[in-house]
Amino acid sequence: MIMTTIEILFWIFLFVIFYSYLGYGILLYLIIKFRRVTGLHKPFTGNEDYEPEVTLFVTAYNEKDYLHQKIQNSFSLKYPKEKVRHVWVTDGSDDGTPELLKNYNGIDVYHQPERRGKIAAMNRGVQFVKTPIIIFSDGNTDLGEDSILEIVKLFRNPKVGCVSGEKRIHKKEADAAAGAGEGLYWKYESTLKKWDAELYSVVGAAGELFAIRTELWQEVEKDTLLDDFIISLRVAMKGFTIQYNPNAYAIETASANVKEELKRKIRISAGGIQSVVRLSPLLNIFKYGTLSFQYISHRVLRWTLTPLLLLLIIPLNAILAVNQGLFTLNIYPLLLAGQALFYVAALTGWFLENRKIKVKVLFVPYYFFIMNLSVYLGVKRYVKGNQSVKWERAKRG
Repeated sequence: MIMTTIEILFWIFLFVIFYSYLGYGILLYLIIKFRRVTGLHKPFTGNEDYEPEVTLFVTAYNEKDYLHQKIQNSFSLKYPKEKVRHVWVTDGSDDGTPELLKNYNGIDVYHQPERRGKIAAMNRGVQFVKTPIIIFSDGNTDLGEDSILEIVKLFRNPKVGCVSGEKRIHKKEADAAAGAGEGLYWKYESTLKKWDAELYSVVGAAGELFAIRTELWQEVEKDTLLDDFIISLRVAMKGFTIQYNPNAYAIETASANVKEELKRKIRISAGGIQSVVRLSPLLNIFKYGTLSFQYISHRVLRWTLTPLLLLLIIPLNAILAVNQGLFTLNIYPLLLAGQALFYVAALTGWFLENRKIKVKVLFVPYYFFIMNLSVYLGVKRYVKGNQSVKWERAKRG
């Protein structure tokens, strides 16, 4: 009876883990294919002459080194120049960023000496936005030249309240674990976002580049860790959709190393737990329907249950393998061997990373391990209240 219970738990845990990382993507693909074949999916075209004024909104803290490149990039974007307003909020910057910005024509700079974090700067700065569309972008990322055009295109649909661009990782020949793993992860995430958007709505925008209808802005709590996620999903909870356009993209280099990537992931994980708590009404699938299904499948499981099950499944698998015969070719010993091999590969990736040896195939399991480790560390940080909104940006390669 005990072995039967262990066996049932093992397969339930394994299913949830598989569903979180691959199963949901497979299910999403099948649903999308069915909708296309049956004609249920009908792309919205709308008014092709729709060309509203937009505000390119940047919150910057000590971005002096990126400043000139970012401004050149912003001014080179393909959209009528007279319809783009540039707003920078530089609260707390003490490296000369606000002073340098004032040397450029066409930029509205709002600065106060006190540093209260990105969220406070956003809350303060949005009041100066007078255009119907506000486009948020990071100070250290370059945007694709058609990004504004591609974002505005989706706002032709009045049901769209938010548009997420794509985050791209700049590749280098000598990418380390952070770059190899992060790049692959974002390619997979990009595909899921395309399918999410086609089904109904993306579940969360990328902070590097996203836009909302200004009228839908809702002031964010000052201690919010994932502003992009909270802002975009609150728009969706009002009955609008978050759409995704990979042709609008922000490009940045990968984290300098896995240590820096882990720092970033821990902050995101702490913010993920905070978001699940603050967006708890969204767990009600009877109220939010498809949006809740997508949110739970794509985000909540990865930030809560799945990392725990990855840990619990190891002793369950070991018990079942011993019961079947540890050195036999039965299913449980083979699955245990597969788990062991995966973690050995992750450990080898760590070993090689520390010695500057590049074997990308080993960096993928290493990055996956780091992602899930960050959830445990993020939960710990959230519970202790140690994650400050005045976080330091991870060093980039």
